[in-house]
Amino acid sequence: MTDAQAQLRYPTADRDDIVEDLHGHQVADPYRWLEDPADPRTEAWSATQDQLARTWLDALPGREAVAERMRSLLAAGSVSAPAWRNGRAFFTRREPDQEFPVLHVRERDGSERVLLDVAAMDPSGLTTLDSWSPSLEGDRLAYQISVGGDEESLLHVLDVATGELVEGPIDRCRYSTISWLPGGEEYFYVRRLAPELVPDGEEQFHRRVWRHRVGTDPNTADLLVHGDGLDPTYYYGTRVSRDGRWLVVEGSPGTARRDSVWIADLTAGGEVPELRQVVDTSDGYRVGAWVERDGRLYVMTTLDAPRWRLCVADPQRPEPEHWTELIAEQPDSVLEAVRWFDTGDGDPQLVVLRTRHAVSEVTLHDPATGRRTGEVPLPGTGQVTALTSVDEDTDQDRDRLWIGWTDFATPPCVHAYSHRTGQVALEQRAPGAVELPAVHTQQVTYRSLDGTPVRMFLLSPAAEPDRPRPAFMTGYGGFSLSREPGYTPSALAWVAAGGVWALPSLRGGGEEGEEWHEAGMREQKQHTFDDFHAAAQHLIDEGWTTSDQLAISGGSNGGLLVGAALTQRPDLYRAVVCSAPLLDMVRYEQFLLGRTWNDEYGTAEDPEELGWLLSYSPYHNVAEQTDYPSVLFTVFESDTRVDPNHARKMCAALQHATSSDPAKRPILLRRETEVGHAARSVSRTVGLATDQLAFLAEATGLTLD
Repeated sequence: MTDAQAQLRYPTADRDDIVEDLHGHQVADPYRWLEDPADPRTEAWSATQDQLARTWLDALPGREAVAERMRSLLAAGSVSAPAWRNGRAFFTRREPDQEFPVLHVRERDGSERVLLDVAAMDPSGLTTLDSWSPSLEGDRLAYQISVGGDEESLLHVLDVATGELVEGPIDRCRYSTISWLPGGEEYFYVRRLAPELVPDGEEQFHRRVWRHRVGTDPNTADLLVHGDGLDPTYYYGTRVSRDGRWLVVEGSPGTARRDSVWIADLTAGGEVPELRQVVDTSDGYRVGAWVERDGRLYVMTTLDAPRWRLCVADPQRPEPEHWTELIAEQPDSVLEAVRWFDTGDGDPQLVVLRTRHAVSEVTLHDPATGRRTGEVPLPGTGQVTALTSVDEDTDQDRDRLWIGWTDFATPPCVHAYSHRTGQVALEQRAPGAVELPAVHTQQVTYRSLDGTPVRMFLLSPAAEPDRPRPAFMTGYGGFSLSREPGYTPSALAWVAAGGVWALPSLRGGGEEGEEWHEAGMREQKQHTFDDFHAAAQHLIDEGWTTSDQLAISGGSNGGLLVGAALTQRPDLYRAVVCSAPLLDMVRYEQFLLGRTWNDEYGTAEDPEELGWLLSYSPYHNVAEQTDYPSVLFTVFESDTRVDPNHARKMCAALQHATSSDPAKRPILLRRETEVGHAARSVSRTVGLATDQLAFLAEATGLTLD
């Protein structure tokens, strides 16, 4: 420990006398002033926290070793499965020396060239490629970029043959799908209303679906298709059938897991289609719908099937009473995706992706009957990231199915399945050579507090517990999102140093279907935290680690998870990394996208739901004179999803309340500017991981050198 670390002292933070009566609850909020980043007190406090964090983090042992390990593991690069359009293959690849993936196109003759390289466009490393979509003819590409982590996507269109910009930027396109019409002259997309057209504080909402003709002014020529008069928090997605006849619009309020669906016949006349509602959010279930190449409406839904099933219908009679089940729900796996596979021999198939306890499986089915006709053998226990095949109207490789693949120790790569031979072979590996550590991967089952069985992935140097080792546990448990096996350099770096890494599949996630999600949301959110505590206790009871060697980490909703974990069971965990977290659950709805999450958590405006939130809100459950673990908050000043004020307020509260010696169990806040909630460069990834891993290693006794 350096002298500077030994003398660590927290800055004085004013504790304002703010106590509000909310539905009969006396709710204190002494650090509300930290919500305002422009308040001089906040600026001074933040500057001091920056200095404290860097003083501590820069002096940690093993920093260079873990940074070099991370650089080495990330040098594997990545490659994505191709998207096929009229014989052209579009895909991303990141070479070992590149900061971001680069979009390439491969022509029919096999020649390949760079189509879009954001690092070349902006050498500062602040621009990220958010999404891209080629036209059906493969001659135009719509792409979206954002700058400085704000995720405020700017939409452009380029000519694939020449690489020249055709139009753009079109602003306010965050989270927009792009649905091309045949011919490549028009597309449907989602764009927010101009700020002057919406109430103050609602600039991030009020999305609309528009029809756009390439080359025209989107502010004057776009045709409004959908969204007026609906909930301003609605997110929309659009899909156009391959023949250009049918438009399907899906929508949901915020992140609520219940959907509305509309459909329109684009041949019925008029440029603005007449949308017919099929499902309403008040029906209370989830739906993903599209019109497939056989002319039928395909519907993936949780109606009467919390693990999802597939139905079909006539697009002209799209209502649920006309749905016919094609592929039934399975009791122990979750239906994730369905793809059309031409096969080239006149025997088209449906490719069905399921996850069984978060592990991918792929099967083939007869489109007419839904009968299972075969299985696609996968490389191992991992995750299918994409399933693609060539266009129906081309002859090139129609027999093949491309599979994006990864697992905990395999960088993103591509395999190809031949329908003729029934075999899967590696098509493209990640471009960089990398030396992977010896790692044992397994999935174990433990019991939560109420007896519910929960599964957990374990990565370790030895197949069985040989001695208690420093352990790193992470999780998410929210919004029906699943944490599946995927290449994780930080986990491999931890295991390479001799530690154990764990990922439990917590309730609130989607690993076991919609019932699993609902069991960890709203009034049942405590189940998520109970599952996490039980996972920690399992690691201890089985001899993998001890509480004094146990570190936890989580980001976003996972930041809420570890924030609740450290306030509920400070005795169980030695160190915590809490990244871009939600922590003040009374006021979370008042900032950024917070109001779109109240279906998941509940709202403080409702007396009963406020009680749920207060029961676990980390900021409101900080207790005076408690021996809290070491805590590192990591936040990103350009985050447009979760406001950094959550971490500021929680950091101040913990620094005030903890009885731990700051020189032994510090509470620190690490800030980054010009980066946000999502994509970041390789260099920034290495920098963040170095600070996080070195912090946790020092606390748990893991030697990184």
